[in-house]
Amino acid sequence: MEQEEKKSTPKVATKVVKKNPLGDYFSSVDFSKLEVSIRDMFKSGVHFGHHKSRKNPKMNEYIFATKNNIDIIDLEKTQIMLKEAMKFIAETVAKNEDILFIGTKKQAKKIIQEVAEKCGMPYVNERWLGGTFTNFSMISTRTRYLREGTKKMEQGEYAKYTKFEQVKKAEELERLERRMGGIKEMRKFPGAIFATSVNEDNLAIQEAHQKNIPIIAFVDTNVNPKNIDYPIPANEDAISSLKLMLSYISKAVLDGKEQRKSVIAKK
Repeated sequence: MEQEEKKSTPKVATKVVKKNPLGDYFSSVDFSKLEVSIRDMFKSGVHFGHHKSRKNPKMNEYIFATKNNIDIIDLEKTQIMLKEAMKFIAETVAKNEDILFIGTKKQAKKIIQEVAEKCGMPYVNERWLGGTFTNFSMISTRTRYLREGTKKMEQGEYAKYTKFEQVKKAEELERLERRMGGIKEMRKFPGAIFATSVNEDNLAIQEAHQKNIPIIAFVDTNVNPKNIDYPIPANEDAISSLKLMLSYISKAVLDGKEQRKSVIAKK
């Protein structure tokens, strides 16, 4: 009898909440004390490029040496160019302009979302929508539809529809959120774009170049940095490299916001 009672006792399901290692990383960074450090970049593998057979000759000036057939990035040049990019980012944000973060490469997707949300900046971490800049009016129409539709859904305005219509509307908004949720609050061209990969994010870079939007990007040893206004020589593949380098970029954005606050306070 006792065994039967045990069998009939329902089990209570417990939800296991997994910690987000990326979110934990950025939340633990004290950006006010973060300094650009060659030592930290070395420890994070920022200096590792690609196999020498994949080298783009345009990157020769940023390569320090080749070891075990791997091109090694000159971190002294990385430090100089990173600081130049950070200065430009801070100045741009201080003028109340956004930096659009772009990272569609597999290992960059989640990190770019985390860091952009940390900074309060727009981002693209899925496939770049052709025409985002070159047909901005059309994209703006869709993002406005997404904003308004999401608001109506939250306020229960679709309750008057049939259940089938509500499901279809929810699916449509969910699909739009996946594709353009990171830019739904972007009402105008950004002051600049930041891309983690010149090759993977090439379409975005092309459109920004056409519209004279300044471009900041990591440049690995296998890319052509020609159209990048602020190239930052760095390993774009290793998670440790991406997290550290994006922390620096994030610091520049946050510094720009502080500068903007100071200007407003003086007025």
